[in-house]
Amino acid sequence: MRAAGAAVALLFFFLFLLAAAAEAGAALPRFAEAPQYRNGEGCPAATAAGVCDPGLVHIAMTLDAHYLRGSMAAVYSLLKHASCPESLFFHFLAAAPGDGELRAALAASFPSLRFEIYPFRAEAVAGLISASVRAALEAPLNYARNHLADLLPPCVPRAIYLDSDVLAADDVRRLWETRLPAAAVVAAPEYCHANFSRYFTPAFWSDPALGARVFAGRRRPPCYFNTGVMVVDLRRWRAGNYRRRIERWMEIQKERRIYELGSLPPFLLVFAGEVEAVDLRWNQHGLGGDNVRGSCRPLHDGPVSLMHWSGKGKPWDRLDAGRPCPLDHTWKSYDLYIAGDGGSAASPASGPAFSAW
Repeated sequence: MRAAGAAVALLFFFLFLLAAAAEAGAALPRFAEAPQYRNGEGCPAATAAGVCDPGLVHIAMTLDAHYLRGSMAAVYSLLKHASCPESLFFHFLAAAPGDGELRAALAASFPSLRFEIYPFRAEAVAGLISASVRAALEAPLNYARNHLADLLPPCVPRAIYLDSDVLAADDVRRLWETRLPAAAVVAAPEYCHANFSRYFTPAFWSDPALGARVFAGRRRPPCYFNTGVMVVDLRRWRAGNYRRRIERWMEIQKERRIYELGSLPPFLLVFAGEVEAVDLRWNQHGLGGDNVRGSCRPLHDGPVSLMHWSGKGKPWDRLDAGRPCPLDHTWKSYDLYIAGDGGSAASPASGPAFSAW
């Protein structure tokens, strides 16, 4: 069994290298330059400390050619709605090697952007990835968030991790200032009405050594949370060796299948019941539909600070196919993509109006 698992892992790794090589050889899409945004009154003054400046808001995202269009729109929306856009520092985790073109694309669209790109090597997780319900969920870069604390400089105290298919409609500093009590490592919106048990197989729940026993003794009953929007205390993460805790569950999954999705269940196994809850407005998720059909979904009831196209359907794909969902037109307002060689540049709009609170 272990030999078969190693062979599957090797195949995943080989396929990833082929995909990475294809991406490296293909020209990236072209993007328009976004408007320049400047700090408002009362913003912290920049210091000579660079990335270690205590006044910065640190945002981490993955970066690759396939989702670059989404990343560009996400960055644009975050800058537009920030009261202190010059205080945002972006940390991009990119598949190694070859981040030169990605760096150039970011710098061309956002000349004043403060950012760094960190190579993430597929072999760091290749032997741990299991088959999922959707092939896209098996990409090694989906697991880069596990290595966030290892890749970012030690002077960075916390980071907001965001997926590439999000759109901000509020000042991200409000999320950054989320209080994390001493017992918490991660803060995120929780969805306690969701059927938590469905994220794990019947074999998991029927095993007396697993199941409910895994979540016993936690601060609160376990609830589902989406890992596409998280505030992470990096110092506590390192001190508690949480990457290794997550990887241990991935190893158990390789030995005996206990979940069907990709990178989410190991996070639930480690953090569910220990997450510091954040207002649901910070992750209006599921806008990409389910993981099979990618159907249209509306916003949940309540205010909106961040929209998230989690699920199969991505707004750029549906727009290009001529079958957009109603909310995809909101995303389009931030799309910097230049369509085709003869196409005209996207016109960065002021974006749709949202009530701040």
